Amino acid sequence: MAIIARTTTQLFDLSGKTALITGGSRGLGLQMAEALGEQGASIVISARKNLDLEDALTHLRSRGIQASAIAADMGKEGAVKGLVDEALKRLEHIDILINNAGATWGAPAESHTVEAWDKVMNLNIRSIFMLSQEVGKRSMIPRKSGRIINIASIAGLSGNPPGSMQTIAYNTSKAAVINFTRTLAGEWGIYGITVNAIAPGFFPSKMTKGILEHLGEEKLAQQAPLQRIGDEEDLKGVTVLFASDAGKHITGQTLAVDGGVSAV
Repeated sequence: MAIIARTTTQLFDLSGKTALITGGSRGLGLQMAEALGEQGASIVISARKNLDLEDALTHLRSRGIQASAIAADMGKEGAVKGLVDEALKRLEHIDILINNAGATWGAPAESHTVEAWDKVMNLNIRSIFMLSQEVGKRSMIPRKSGRIINIASIAGLSGNPPGSMQTIAYNTSKAAVINFTRTLAGEWGIYGITVNAIAPGFFPSKMTKGILEHLGEEKLAQQAPLQRIGDEEDLKGVTVLFASDAGKHITGQTLAVDGGVSAV
């Protein structure tokens, strides 16, 4: 019996799928939540602040997206199990996990405090390991299916030019995310789970507000071959690709979405 290939519309469709997005109340996380919801997924977003989550839910529901929210501080170890417990109560299972919650810290390497280093590492890589492990064991591995998307950064692909940012902990954590992605993809492929990473370039967000004010959008745009910074749509396509059956044969990869900055 001949196998009939699905159309691209069918491959990118997420109807009936479920997703958990950390750091989903604003910025890149909210953009990715939109992308999944617009393709039909039921989503749970998580962030630290209830007020931000309420605003995000109002926005998502105004777009016809089925969404709910759970407040959780991913920098705290005890938050991971509670988040997964509640997400599974609401969704029954988790098809898609987006590890987006993160933090940065600016300081010269010679005076960067250990406390600040630990804060960045705990949120940017330790929590990703713990949440992926919990979701994997409790939902994806038993069902032999899943999509994990980790948010890295082009800062994880290189150092900082002299006179620019001083973010040694952030850069190091994002490089760790990239190799974590490769390693987990290698281990969990036997369970039908894909693990990929997105490495955004410069996007306006609360985290990058200070850089934007200091350097200016025009100067930042000039660093990119496309002569622009990221906008409110630029992560949507790759998010849906990695989350859907359109990307079912892609795993262990990191895709930079940076206007070409990392290519030159």
